[in-house]
Amino acid sequence: MPYWCTDCRSYFSVRTGTVLERSKVPFRKWAYAIYILATSVKSVPSTRLAERIGVTQPTAWFMLHRLRQARKPEQLKRMTGPVEVAETFFGGKEKHKRKKSNMGRGPVGKTAVIGAKNRETKQVRAVVGGTGTPNAEVLRGFVEGAAEPGSTVYTDGACAYKSLGQYTHASVAHSRGEYVRGDVHTNGIESFWSILKRAYMGTFHYLSAKHLQRYVNEFVGRQNIRELGTLARMGAVVNGLVGRRLTYRELVA
Repeated sequence: MPYWCTDCRSYFSVRTGTVLERSKVPFRKWAYAIYILATSVKSVPSTRLAERIGVTQPTAWFMLHRLRQARKPEQLKRMTGPVEVAETFFGGKEKHKRKKSNMGRGPVGKTAVIGAKNRETKQVRAVVGGTGTPNAEVLRGFVEGAAEPGSTVYTDGACAYKSLGQYTHASVAHSRGEYVRGDVHTNGIESFWSILKRAYMGTFHYLSAKHLQRYVNEFVGRQNIRELGTLARMGAVVNGLVGRRLTYRELVA
């Protein structure tokens, strides 16, 4: 804390007001962690990061979540043009042996994530939608927040999407084995889900509902800057460090 502010009469440093505030990890290790997270297609587990930068696993876990906090999107403009919308599900393992809830295939006991992908810009939005199948109100609210009225929206055949009156809406019936009908499909957003699911199975093995939005933000952020060079990707992460402090107490609360 080498600097003194005469207005607020307190010490500060370049870390103040960022997710790096009060961190004792050297800047060089933070830079290496940012590089690894910005260039890893399927992210990196905290155990692996700890080995690579020479910190403990709890420290690496805390660092990764703070960097994911930096990927939290700002208030974004709604997408224009053709937009694909779909949902996917995470978790669902039975925790109570005496209270079976038929977990397995389907959304029972799982956490929903709703996403949209612009076919023209390849930009992605995604939010955690709660446990079980999202209702029509939740799905309509997401679509209205992600796509400009008048845009063409492609979805699956779920009944919840049938009342998108202010959009040009087309769907495919996945329940009947229909996945593509001309230019009507959701393959773009489904390919994004496949990347996230491969990381879930191969890198993390478990994603708690409590922290799921941060993991989703990480992959959305990486997808949206994938065409940039390495230094530009790292710069995009650094730009998000400001004003998004995450304390350990908040993280584990």
